Amino acid sequence: MEEAKQNSFLETEKLPKLMGKYAVPCIISLLVAALYNIVDQIFIANADYLGSYGNAANTVVYPLTVVALAVAVMIGDGCCAFVSISLGSKKQEDAQTGVGNAIVLCILSSAVITAVYFIFHNQIITAFGGSVNEETFNLSKEYFLWISAGIPFYMFGQAMNPVIRSDGSPNFAMIATLSGAAVNIVLDPIFIYVCKWGMMGAAVATVLGQILTAVLSVIYLFRMKAAKPVKSSFKLKGRIIGKFIPLGICSFLSQISLVAAMAAINNMIRKYGAQDPVFSLAEYAQIPMAVVGIVMKFFQIVISIVVGMAAGCIPIVGYNTGAKRYDRTKKLFTYLLVAEACVGIVAFLIVELLPGSLIKIFGAANESSYYTEFAIKAFRTYLCMIVFACINKATFIYLQSLGKALLSTVLSMVREVVFGVGFALILPIFFGLDGVLYSMPVSDVLTLIISVIAIIYTYKSLTKLQKANELQTGEG
Repeated sequence: MEEAKQNSFLETEKLPKLMGKYAVPCIISLLVAALYNIVDQIFIANADYLGSYGNAANTVVYPLTVVALAVAVMIGDGCCAFVSISLGSKKQEDAQTGVGNAIVLCILSSAVITAVYFIFHNQIITAFGGSVNEETFNLSKEYFLWISAGIPFYMFGQAMNPVIRSDGSPNFAMIATLSGAAVNIVLDPIFIYVCKWGMMGAAVATVLGQILTAVLSVIYLFRMKAAKPVKSSFKLKGRIIGKFIPLGICSFLSQISLVAAMAAINNMIRKYGAQDPVFSLAEYAQIPMAVVGIVMKFFQIVISIVVGMAAGCIPIVGYNTGAKRYDRTKKLFTYLLVAEACVGIVAFLIVELLPGSLIKIFGAANESSYYTEFAIKAFRTYLCMIVFACINKATFIYLQSLGKALLSTVLSMVREVVFGVGFALILPIFFGLDGVLYSMPVSDVLTLIISVIAIIYTYKSLTKLQKANELQTGEG
């Protein structure tokens, strides 16, 4: 069929050019998605009537938005990989059904998450450390309830973004996300500084941006090229869902584990901050939580670039794997690992040499010296092994794009849950607040050992498949 030929260039175009075409828009899309919360935090931090209390509240709510994102990217990235593999294998109907089923699943899951957030908001905020003091709790609640109202739009836009990329339109996916972010950036200062709406203003600006992205995604779905769903595509099929959801599990775990880690970290900060001679004082109690949240936001920017590179390669890897072009698949893995390591090196130099400059962006001028001192220490310690983190993340996502869902899932579970959450809970017992900061680098060093084994295994596996295909083709 003509539609099945739409993406045939993925098998013939030069790999560096393809990486640029797909990875750059994906990076920008993910960066913009990350900037929704980060921009909110920057404006909140620099509003003198919110300050570190508002920053802490943002940190409390942030992982709860990631829960919605985790489900959305599981559906979207899984569908993206499935559609790419299906198109590469010339299975047009499967690709269409995958898109239709992804849309339905996204709508249903977003409705459930929104309902849970509205019903149990007090308990959820408390569980994520919002009870560090009364002011932080009240601001967290205000921000959370308005953000929850936008969950369906946020999830739909994020889930459809990779689906649009898999259809061969990475630029449109980028524009849809950029447009929403632009609305947020413009409205944030108006609502926070001019209207004095505080946390509500930041949240409303965010939701309006998310609505625009969702609307643009809907418009694109009506004019898809390679995998346009038909009426029958929206009927849920267990066979199709059972194939694309496992391909998105790695993306889900990479996000949801952040939620688990942040929950553990926030509660450890609350517990061991109360034992610190400075942060046990009521007026400084929110500082460690606010600071760690800021460090995590910078990390999210870096990881958005890393994940964007790897996720941008999913359609390329999926199509070439389906077409049995294992030589191209292996070469692309090499390019990706080198690029990700370079990103990690740049990020490492920034956090080690310019932590003071980073913290100034988040309102350090309005805070005490304890705020700045702890922030500099947090940046340099928590992210000292960020190069390894970049390589680890790229490896897991690449395995996912190869269709190795189980291996990718197991590796992600080990890094994000066993190491990430485990060390966040254990190390503070011995090192207090510093233990929270040590949990990240320790986890990344241990995970790198596993990643190296996975990288070697992947190269050998692709080489074996390449030789087998060459023999089969030669015999044909």
